[in-house]
Amino acid sequence: MPQRDISKAVIRRLPRYYRYLGDLLSDGTERISSNDLSRIMKVTASQIRQDLNNFGGFGQQGYGYNVEYLHDEIGKILGIDDTHDMILAGVGNFGHTLAKYFSESKKSSTRRFRLVGLFDVNPELEGREVAGIRVRMLEDLPAFLKENPVEIGILTVPANAASSTAEFMVENGIRAIWNYAHIDLKLPESVVVENVHLLDSLMTLSYNLKELKKKD
Repeated sequence: MPQRDISKAVIRRLPRYYRYLGDLLSDGTERISSNDLSRIMKVTASQIRQDLNNFGGFGQQGYGYNVEYLHDEIGKILGIDDTHDMILAGVGNFGHTLAKYFSESKKSSTRRFRLVGLFDVNPELEGREVAGIRVRMLEDLPAFLKENPVEIGILTVPANAASSTAEFMVENGIRAIWNYAHIDLKLPESVVVENVHLLDSLMTLSYNLKELKKKD
């Protein structure tokens, strides 16, 4: 059967399904209907069924969804049934915070992403430990990646250094970049990029706050 084209909107909802199902598992819930799940997630039951039908459905009429099975299957779809090693470039305040988050988080989904290397260009940071990981100079990245076949890079450098740093990562084997620099990267189509613009999210919050105030 030919591969179906899944919309980006559906893909962006999958982590939310995974998170809510994980919470249900922790609470001991064994099965749930699309209607009950819709009330918890504030998504229509029809939307849930349509989204999951893109991947086979997973539910049984009159039974609903087996929570553990659906959680595991969505994890496989998202590629987090395996552990992903990552490196981070840019150990400033935000990079330091992210490193500590991945080190200290108790969530099982977070632990699927393992931070194994920290890199910076500031010589004053060389050799320091952040979240139990020694900071190396960016120039040491090629040698590190030869010894450690990492595919995911986190980018938390200033915007003016983002493109060159991302290109350097890609040249040395990084295939996916989680980009927190305030710039959209232009890289080959063979590289997966997820741009995370915090200010965009804040402006969306501002818009929704404005709309809420209209109802006052």
